[in-house]
Amino acid sequence: MHHQRPSGRSAFRLRAAGFLLLAGHLALVAWLTLRPLSVPWVPAANIQPFATIATDLREGPVHALRTMGGDLALLAPLGVLLPLASGSLGSRTGSFFRAVVATGGLAFALEAVRSSVPGQVPNIDAVLLHVLGAALAHLLCYPLVRSAFRRADSTAGSRSRQAAPAPGPAPAPAPTPGGPLRTSRVRIAPRVDVTRSGTPYVGG
Repeated sequence: MHHQRPSGRSAFRLRAAGFLLLAGHLALVAWLTLRPLSVPWVPAANIQPFATIATDLREGPVHALRTMGGDLALLAPLGVLLPLASGSLGSRTGSFFRAVVATGGLAFALEAVRSSVPGQVPNIDAVLLHVLGAALAHLLCYPLVRSAFRRADSTAGSRSRQAAPAPGPAPAPAPTPGGPLRTSRVRIAPRVDVTRSGTPYVGG
C-alpha cells in the first residue's frame, strides 16, 4: 500500500525531531532495562502470560498502578514517536498496526536480552504492558501527529504556488531574416518567330 509522505521543510523538521526523540528514548530504555543491578535476591523469571498482572490486580488498584504503571509508560512514547519519525500519512489502522508490531518486537527483544543481564528479571507480562501502553498512546496522539503533518504539507504547497511565476502572454513569432518575403513579378517576354524570309515576327 502506498503511503503519502508530506514534503517541505516543515515536514522534514517534524520527521527529524521525531527521529532524534525516538533515538534518545530508545537509549534511555536500554539504560533502564539492560544495565546490570547489584541486588541480593531476584525473583524467578515469569513466562506465563497474565500471571503477575493478576497478582498485582488482587493487591488493589493502588498497588497495581504502582507496579504496572512503569511497564505501561516505558514504551508508550513509541506510539507517538514511530509515526512522527516515519512521517507517512497512511490510514490510522495501518499506522496503529505498525506501531503495535514494532513495539511488540522491541519489547520481546528487550526481555530476551534481560535474561542474561545480572539483576534484571525477564517477564512476559512486561511485553504485554509495553504494547498496551504504546497502543493507548497511539490512539490518543496519532490525530495530533497527522494534523501537524497535514498543516506542514499544506504550508509547503502554498509556498510552492506562490514561488511559481505567473504564466505570461505567449511570445510573438520571430520575424524571418531579411524582412517579409516579397514575391517579384516576372514578365514574360513576347515570343519571337523567324519567318522563312528572315523577317522576325513578333508574336503576342
